[in-house]
Amino acid sequence: MIMSRKMPSNRLMIILSIIVGLLSGLVAVIVKNIVFFIQQLLTSGFENDYSNIRYVFYPALGIFIVLIFIKYILRRPVRDGIPNVLHSISKTHGKISPHNTYSSVITSAFTVGFGGSVGLEGPTVVTGAAIGSTIAKTLGLSYKQVVTVLGFAAAAAMSAIFKAPIAAIVFALEVILFDMTMTALVPLLLASIVAALTSYAFLGQNVLYPFQVEYTFDLSETLYYFGLGLFAALISVYYIKGYVYSGKIFEKIKGWFGKFITGAGILGLLIFLLPSLYGEGYEAINTALKGDLNFVFDNSIFYGFKGNGTFALLLLLAIILLKVVATSVTFRAGGIGGVFAPTLFIGAMTGLFFAKFLSYIGLIDLPVSNFVLVGMAGLLAGVVHAPLTAIFLIAEITGGYSLLFPIMIVATTSYAITRMMSPRSIYTIQLSKRGDMLTHHKDKAMLSMMSIAPLIEKNFSTVSPEANLGDLVKIIADSTRNIFPVVDDEGNFFGIVIMDQIRHLMFQPELYQKTSVRSLLFYPSSVVLLKDDMETVAQKFQHSGKYNLAVLDNNKYLGFVSRANVFSKYRQLLKDFSDD
Repeated sequence: MIMSRKMPSNRLMIILSIIVGLLSGLVAVIVKNIVFFIQQLLTSGFENDYSNIRYVFYPALGIFIVLIFIKYILRRPVRDGIPNVLHSISKTHGKISPHNTYSSVITSAFTVGFGGSVGLEGPTVVTGAAIGSTIAKTLGLSYKQVVTVLGFAAAAAMSAIFKAPIAAIVFALEVILFDMTMTALVPLLLASIVAALTSYAFLGQNVLYPFQVEYTFDLSETLYYFGLGLFAALISVYYIKGYVYSGKIFEKIKGWFGKFITGAGILGLLIFLLPSLYGEGYEAINTALKGDLNFVFDNSIFYGFKGNGTFALLLLLAIILLKVVATSVTFRAGGIGGVFAPTLFIGAMTGLFFAKFLSYIGLIDLPVSNFVLVGMAGLLAGVVHAPLTAIFLIAEITGGYSLLFPIMIVATTSYAITRMMSPRSIYTIQLSKRGDMLTHHKDKAMLSMMSIAPLIEKNFSTVSPEANLGDLVKIIADSTRNIFPVVDDEGNFFGIVIMDQIRHLMFQPELYQKTSVRSLLFYPSSVVLLKDDMETVAQKFQHSGKYNLAVLDNNKYLGFVSRANVFSKYRQLLKDFSDD
C-alpha cells in the first residue's frame, strides 16, 4: 500500500493492467478447459441419428450441483456476472466480494459443462473484476482508480474468452467505463492485449467461429440487410421481454427447490426435443455459418425428417424462440452464466432463418453464411444495447472483417429499433429492478451511485397529531427549524406544519387550547420514499420547488432530505470520480 502511494498513478495503472490482464486471461483459460473436459466426459459417445435421454438429466444435474455448492458450501449468493460488476460500480464503490474470484468460475463451469443454455463470458468478467477489485482494495486505491481497474478486468476477460482484444476494449468503454479519461486508455489496451496473448498461448490463435468469406458485400443486397436488422430487433425485444417475463413467473414459485424442479424440468424437455439448445451452442453456430440446416435434426427425435426443407425451417424457428426460454429457465432454476453466448447463438439462427426463408419462398437466394454472421451482430447490438461491441466482436471472432459494412447496417438497425421498443438492455433491466441503474448519462450515473439513507437529517422536532397550538409553540421555541413533522407515537406520518404559515396565530394565546395541530397540518405534495433512487429524488425536488422533503418508509417518518445536501454529495462524488 505504501509502495502504491509513492508510485506515480499512471505507472501504477500500467502495472496493474498487466497483472489483471494476465490473471483474467488465465481465468478464461481455466474455465474454458474445465467446461471442455466436462462436456467431453458427458457427451463424447453421443450418436447423431437418435435422441439421447441423458440430455434431459445432464443440465438438471449441473444446476443441482451449483445450487448445493451455493447453498451449503459457499453460503452466499453468486450474482449475475456483468450486472454484478455494474452494481459494484454503482453501489459499493467498486468493491466485489472476494468469493467471486472463484465462485463464479466453479458455478458457471458446472452450469455450462452439463448443458445449461448460457455462456461463460459473464462469470469470467466478474471473476476478473473480483480479482481486480481485491488488488485495488489491498493497495488502497481511490474510487476512480478502483473503477478503472474493474474496466481493465472486464476488457481482459472478454478479450481472453472470445480472443477479441479490440472488441473487448470497445465493450469496456461502451458498457463498463462510462467516464474514462485518456490516461486510462493505454493501460486498458495493455490489459486486453495481455489477456489475449495469454489465451492464445494456451488455447491457440484460431478464431472462435472460423469463417471463410466467399461472397463479399453486394450493394443490391443492402435492403435485405436492413430487413435482417428489423427481424433481429424483433427477436431482441422478444428475448428481453421473455427474460423479464420468466422472472415474474418464477417469483411466484416458493422456495429454491421448486424453482429448480420447474426450471430444470422445462430445460430438460426443451433440450430433449431440440438438442441444439444444449450448452453454449458453438458447434451449431459453426455449422450454421456453413449454411447447413441439418444440425437441427442431429440427436433429436426428428432425425427421420432430415432433408425435409419445410420441417427444417419450422424446427429452426422453434430453436430461435425456445433458446430464449432455455436460457431464461437455466438462470431461473439456479444456473450461473452469461447472456453473450446465447445471444450469439440466437443471432446466428436468426440470420440463417432469414436467408433460408427468403430462398424457400423463391424471393431471392442470398449468401446464407454472410447473413448468419451479421445476424449475430444484430442480436448482440439489440439485446445488450452495445452496437459498437457487436460490430467489432463479430468481425473479430469470425474473421469477417470484409463484411464490416453489412455488420454495421444490421447492428445499427437492430439497436435503433430495439431501443425504441425496449429502452433498457438486458443488463440494465436487471439493475433497475434492484434500483441500481447505471447509464452512460453522466448525471444519471452519478445519481445512481448515491443513496438516500446517509443524507437523511433527523434533527427536526416532531409534534403529535393530538397536540394543540400551545404544545406546538413550546416545541417551536426549542427548535432551530421552521418545519415540524406531525408524527404519532408509532411513527406514522400525518403531514407537516410550517412555522411561517402559523406565525400570525402564535401570538394569540387565547387560541392555544382551541386550535388543534390537525387543523394546522397539511400533507406535502411531494415526499421521498426510502426505496426511491436518487434520480427520482432529484426529480421530486425539481418538480416541487421545495428545499426539504420528508423521507418515509411505509408511511413511517424517518426524517428529511435537503436539496443542499443532495447537491453537495453529488458535487463531492463527481470530484472524487473525475480526479486522476
